[in-house]
Amino acid sequence: MPKTLYEKIVAAHTVKRIDAATVLLYCDVHFANEYTSPQAFAGLVDRGLTVPVPDAHLCVVDHILPSIDESPRRIYDEKSRIQAETLQANCRRFGIDAFYGPDDPDQGVEHVVMDEQGLVRPGMVVICGDSHTTTHGALGALGFGIGTSEIEHILATQTLVYRTAGTMRITLTGKLPEGSTAKDLVLTVLRKISARGALGMVVEYCGSAVDALTVEERMTLCNLTVEAGARGALIAPDTKALAWVKDHAVGMTEDEFKAMSDYAVTLTTDAGAHFDKEVTLDASEVAPMVTWGTSPDQAVHFDEAIPAPESFTDPVAQAAARRGLAYQGLTAGQAPAGTPVQHVFIGSCTNGRISDLREAAAVLRGRHVAPGVRAQVMPGSMRVRRQAEREGLADIFKAAGFEWRKSGCTLCLAMNGDILEAGVRCASTTNRNFEGRQGRGARTHLVSPAAAAAAAVTGVLTDPRTLKRL
Repeated sequence: MPKTLYEKIVAAHTVKRIDAATVLLYCDVHFANEYTSPQAFAGLVDRGLTVPVPDAHLCVVDHILPSIDESPRRIYDEKSRIQAETLQANCRRFGIDAFYGPDDPDQGVEHVVMDEQGLVRPGMVVICGDSHTTTHGALGALGFGIGTSEIEHILATQTLVYRTAGTMRITLTGKLPEGSTAKDLVLTVLRKISARGALGMVVEYCGSAVDALTVEERMTLCNLTVEAGARGALIAPDTKALAWVKDHAVGMTEDEFKAMSDYAVTLTTDAGAHFDKEVTLDASEVAPMVTWGTSPDQAVHFDEAIPAPESFTDPVAQAAARRGLAYQGLTAGQAPAGTPVQHVFIGSCTNGRISDLREAAAVLRGRHVAPGVRAQVMPGSMRVRRQAEREGLADIFKAAGFEWRKSGCTLCLAMNGDILEAGVRCASTTNRNFEGRQGRGARTHLVSPAAAAAAAVTGVLTDPRTLKRL
């Protein structure tokens, strides 16, 4: 019987079938942060359990770490400091050597760290106590977020009781126009299918537009797919994905690379395989996007009128639109372009990689942040930060008036000092624009790195393509 890529990965990792819809799933690698893991480790202690495969686990301090450019890095909030110290103590107690604390030279956002170290490979099952683990589908790995009780189970057994998902294929045809980015592409996808459009499903992306994306662009695509309710996102591994792993996996031998490549060839969806849902979108029609509401699927082109709540046929979508407009202080019928911003944030597991920083720097070169705007860039990892400094990107950011910060989740979820005040409107390269996401009453607009940079220098939400005509 023909199988999808998702079904092949699940089958290869099934230790035991529990019932028709549930399996005991072997997990290749698990990574934890200081924010979602303490109770899981405490559970191991209470039950007298060990971590039998400590090398399959990696722990990162990223959620609660301030981005202030100082050495050594300090965590000023007492409860947050205890969380970081507790994670380190738990790693020592259970023999987990891969701990990336505040001053580790390879510290970073967990979804950036894993890939840049070549630890994610095609066909793996990769899990973490964070929903944006879908990012790693860009390398042909099944990545998904889990809860605290499940973290305890994976630590103790290297397995997970897993209820299988539905399947969805999104075919992206055509070619992205010049000036449109992977962030614009995925916001367009979310707009088309809605915030519940992939609920309970693992999405497989394919098509000419996907083939043309770089690996880091694919990471952005897979990262944001969870915002449609997806349980996972996958792209069949190709030569780009294999080259990425080889370039980042220190010490990989030619024999190991050949074995990985030979296995990757099998990681494709069979002809005739069934998907529960199919969607097709023409990437050539994608333009720079900006969110107007409080859900990532509430997005339009910069010069496009914000839809009226009554235009949505779904009562849930209608209510969400009314609430989103009220919170953002916007009006149906107006275009987002020209809306003043007071803050710009570039970073996160969505758009904090070196290619994202290059994209923003290309807009900022020779320009300066507008009066009244505070602009910050927080590289996705300390490795990314050092590379950006070597390439001269940091100098461009600083000359433009940006604050050059250190890595972490920081303003993506507004923790430990990186918080916006009520009423502050922010052009952000992050993944969520929920109410209060960047601070109580703060207003978040999701955009690409190029659009964030454009907003910084103009002081208003701006289609980055128009800067050439200013």
